[in-house]
Amino acid sequence: AVRSRSLFLWDDGRPMRFYLRPGLAKLRLAPLVLAGGGRLCRVQEPGAVLLVQPGEAAADGAVSTEYVTECVERNQRLPLESFLLTARGRLAFTEAEDAALLQAVRGQGTVRVSGRALWIELERSGLTRHSWQAMRDRYLRHLRPRLWELPPTEDPTQIKGLFAAANREFESTESESDSSDVADLSTQDEVERSPGEAASDLKTGPEDSAFPDVQLQRQERPKSTCSSSVVGQVVKTMEHFMDKFAVDLFTVTQAFLKNSGDVEATSYFLQTGQRLDGYPVWSREDDLELQKDDDHVRNKLIAKFGAENVAKRILFRES
Repeated sequence: AVRSRSLFLWDDGRPMRFYLRPGLAKLRLAPLVLAGGGRLCRVQEPGAVLLVQPGEAAADGAVSTEYVTECVERNQRLPLESFLLTARGRLAFTEAEDAALLQAVRGQGTVRVSGRALWIELERSGLTRHSWQAMRDRYLRHLRPRLWELPPTEDPTQIKGLFAAANREFESTESESDSSDVADLSTQDEVERSPGEAASDLKTGPEDSAFPDVQLQRQERPKSTCSSSVVGQVVKTMEHFMDKFAVDLFTVTQAFLKNSGDVEATSYFLQTGQRLDGYPVWSREDDLELQKDDDHVRNKLIAKFGAENVAKRILFRES
């Protein structure tokens, strides 16, 4: 294909100037830069693009030599920002790549996220410009921790929104919910339950075990408030599960919803994919059946989950 002779010209027509230390890389790239209208500097000059090979020590603002080859291959001038290197000479992740990683990892199981197969697949698919090792490191060390970096004053709103968005996904008949759910966490008001109520259901007491008394308990139980201590406990528990099982915040929240908020059962489920007591996890279809005023349907659910679990589910969903 005919290569553009204005490939390395700025928008105002000025030639882009590059500096690359003498060596084989410079011998290889010089013809490409010159053929595209660019210039090479003998020394590092102000305004010149500093090119460094990936893996080599890089100064602030250094650009990977892959920038030149990618521009030539695509026959267009690409944004320099996408090829910036870190101090270790690695390609820096762009915001778009971070977003792509979060989307790709969302909903994946614990084993997949902590293993290699998922990341190798993402590398082969060309999700980012990075190796599978770099993508996994980026997610585990940088992106996952940032999911929980919330100012203390915003915790109640964020957690409420989290449960709302996760619950919408749980109740959806589709395999994935709209990606805007995550961005709208702090603005959702249609929350089915407060964080305080969620935390209060993480462990149920003896009074919740008698199925015939569920309706009475639900009417008499006072509404709980979202105190800072309760929020703090929720944060610590969910953050602990994120670290322990190498999963994101949405995965942990979904696990709590499927296990009626029980901490021990949720932990076991994240580790094994099964319920601790041997019963199945709750699904959207089960919840729809639970809402029916039909003794036959209710008895079927009791046979499937046990009377105590059905009672806990009612309290969890409607308290």
